[in-house]
Amino acid sequence: MVTGGSGPGPVYDRLSAVDLDWSRVTVALSDDRFVASDAAESNEGMVRARLLKNHAAAATLVPLMGAGASLEDDARAAEPAIAALAPFDATLLGMGPDGHIASLYASNSDAAGWLDPACDRWVVGVRSAGWTPYVSRLSLTARALFDAKVIILLIGGDAKRTLIDQILEDPVFNPPAAALLRQTRSPVRVIWSPDPA
Repeated sequence: MVTGGSGPGPVYDRLSAVDLDWSRVTVALSDDRFVASDAAESNEGMVRARLLKNHAAAATLVPLMGAGASLEDDARAAEPAIAALAPFDATLLGMGPDGHIASLYASNSDAAGWLDPACDRWVVGVRSAGWTPYVSRLSLTARALFDAKVIILLIGGDAKRTLIDQILEDPVFNPPAAALLRQTRSPVRVIWSPDPA
């Protein structure tokens, strides 16, 4: 399970060149923007361009976007394929400056339910994106995101490191990433890099 956004691009570039039997690897997305896969904002497009090249071109991609008839139709259509892959061998997530993971934002009225590992949905449509670009999205819920042998949270910069420290030190501080760091279902490894010079 992989994430989109700008942070993991260099990781995907390097990972794509790793010599392993990629034909046995299935890649799926934690979330995607409800745009065409060739749009600049598309996570699928970024993963295809940055990860599924070189040796990794032999991997199979399970996209979240379907025919695009409607956000909810695509979310419902993606659920069986995502559920069939669980538990994931590894899930790579990023975190936004506001503490969101995947496309689960504190500003969304349904966020608390979607961040509950007992949520009855695997994939949901998110109409009110809490971060740029402000487009509707498809997102895995905690039920799927937290069902992995290992979860790797990739963050960069001092502000995000401070946010992680605050989550770990303050039990009442509750951005979406807190649900990830406080769950006990799957081990979480945080990988931090400093701001680029």
